[in-house]
Amino acid sequence: MTSIYRNALGSEFDRLHPQIQRRFGFSSEDGCAAIGRGVMQRVWHGPPYTLPFLYVGTWRRIMFPQRGHDVPFSVHNYAYRDRFGRETVTWNRDFGAPLRRRFDATMIYSERRGRIVDYLGTHQHLAVDIDLSVDERGGMHLRSAAQRFYEGPVAFDFPMLFSGYADVHEWFNDESDDFRISVRVTNPIWGPLFGYEGRFKVDWIPCRAGDVPPEMRPRREERRE
Repeated sequence: MTSIYRNALGSEFDRLHPQIQRRFGFSSEDGCAAIGRGVMQRVWHGPPYTLPFLYVGTWRRIMFPQRGHDVPFSVHNYAYRDRFGRETVTWNRDFGAPLRRRFDATMIYSERRGRIVDYLGTHQHLAVDIDLSVDERGGMHLRSAAQRFYEGPVAFDFPMLFSGYADVHEWFNDESDDFRISVRVTNPIWGPLFGYEGRFKVDWIPCRAGDVPPEMRPRREERRE
């Protein structure tokens, strides 16, 4: 089975660094999971007036209003098929002491939209369109676009006045033999909201699709993309 990221990038996927290809190239049929562990040299948030955005995000593990340096970090990537049969990859990030926060997301490839859709939080309330490209380092560049809110029968385009656009770079550093990441979330009116940057190494562990730990899957799955 082709990974959701190769589906989204097409032939451009081959321009990625080999380690980034491996990291973004596995699927639920490969019998493995990627567990990254490292340190975020900096976790930051915007001015005090941005804090209400971030406090709301803590309710569903989307964003959080804290800062730190040299924060222990882990990211858990499991591939499985959700209850609607869609190939899904988890992006569950843990930030250790002193922050003690978790940031959950699950990604699918939407045939209808022709792109990755990122469901944020524990209940997949926010569905975010993701544009992918390959940067000059052979890294993966992810940029968020339109967002939609889903809860029961309620569905609407989420107003960006109350959210943010994410700009994410992940690449591999050959000299230090580790992965690097830089995340920046901004609001078109309020400015920078939240972000982090650091480094990590990845352990590949055996894991069949049916053995994904329950705590790594969302508590509710949303059919609408």
